[in-house]
Amino acid sequence: MSSISARGTMKLTAKSIALIAMLSSLSVVGRVLFAGIPNVQPSSVIIIITGFVLGSVPGILVGTLSAVLSNFFLGHGPWTIGQVFAWSVIGLLSGLLGKYRDCIPLIFQVLYVGFCGFLFGFIMSLCWAVMVGTFWPMYLAGLPFDAAHAVSNMLFYFLAGPTLIKLLEERVYMVKK
Repeated sequence: MSSISARGTMKLTAKSIALIAMLSSLSVVGRVLFAGIPNVQPSSVIIIITGFVLGSVPGILVGTLSAVLSNFFLGHGPWTIGQVFAWSVIGLLSGLLGKYRDCIPLIFQVLYVGFCGFLFGFIMSLCWAVMVGTFWPMYLAGLPFDAAHAVSNMLFYFLAGPTLIKLLEERVYMVKK
């Protein structure tokens, strides 16, 4: 029986859990390595690619694990909740969009990952607004960081996205055997 089918129906087997763990580890290592550059890290792109290839649930799992595990190195706090929520939304949306990825030109995929950088910042600002009671000052102050996140997402995706997708699709095929 198949543990992962094309475009995202996944049964949790040892092989599929190992694949999710590997992608989460890659995301965590990438985030920790780029921690010195604010909001520049490959985690969002890895979560998006996971959603594109494996579906929404694996995208959500990798997003959640990326936030929680990388913050063991970078520091936990109330922001972890916002990061989990933001990356889970991105994983969910990417899984839904992944069903149509082959029909979407690369330039629009690159624009989507840039949009996700701004979406992440917007969701984080909403989460902070719940905690501190104000949205606009937090959102506006974060826009330069959101722009850095968006541009780095676009750069990471343009340089490595198609290759990572191809490798992941080959791995999915191997897992299905």
